[in-house]
Amino acid sequence: MSAGISLRIDIVSDVVCPWCIVGYLRLQQALSQLSEDIRPHIEWHPFELNPNMPSEGQNLREHIQEKYGSTLEQSEAVRDQLKSLGEELGFSFHFSPESRIYNTFEAHQLLHWAQPYGKQTELKLALFDAYFSQAKDPSDRNTLLDIVESIGLGRELAERVLVDEMYVEAVRDSQQQWQNQNIRAVPAFIFNNRYLLSGAQPVETLLQVINECVEQAS
Repeated sequence: MSAGISLRIDIVSDVVCPWCIVGYLRLQQALSQLSEDIRPHIEWHPFELNPNMPSEGQNLREHIQEKYGSTLEQSEAVRDQLKSLGEELGFSFHFSPESRIYNTFEAHQLLHWAQPYGKQTELKLALFDAYFSQAKDPSDRNTLLDIVESIGLGRELAERVLVDEMYVEAVRDSQQQWQNQNIRAVPAFIFNNRYLLSGAQPVETLLQVINECVEQAS
């Protein structure tokens, strides 16, 4: 492989999507097997699984049943699968009968804001952890500001971003852009603006696509 090869990776996802964190951690496993000469650049893009979700959210089991028609047994089986996958990848999924799903539009606004500061991935991972591991509400503004502060970004500035709706249109435009490219489910990984992989793919599949990108760039 040639020295100094840049690898652009765009990830379209939502912070309440469990397969998005699974897919990202598998991506990290794939990237860890690459030569140090490969320089990956990751950028996250917004996707709302539930854009019309009310502020109070909804019980997760009820939501899954209504949206996908899943039975209680099917829902439990998926949760068990996710817990096992999480353990393999070093991530903790904590589900309970009280688990809820929430609107994430403000979280996406903060992720957009964090990108120029080089903190987007750190914020995304902190949001995944808060929701899936700590059962926190990512639609709650104080929770969001606590998370922003915990990764070293300014709380007051982040609050102004939300109060003044500084990036509302930018996030909506980004969502529309990816929908126009037929992104209808997440996670979606786009490599070098050319190769699309949908879903939490196995490490081997990710490596195959990454190596193709690297070979073409060499």
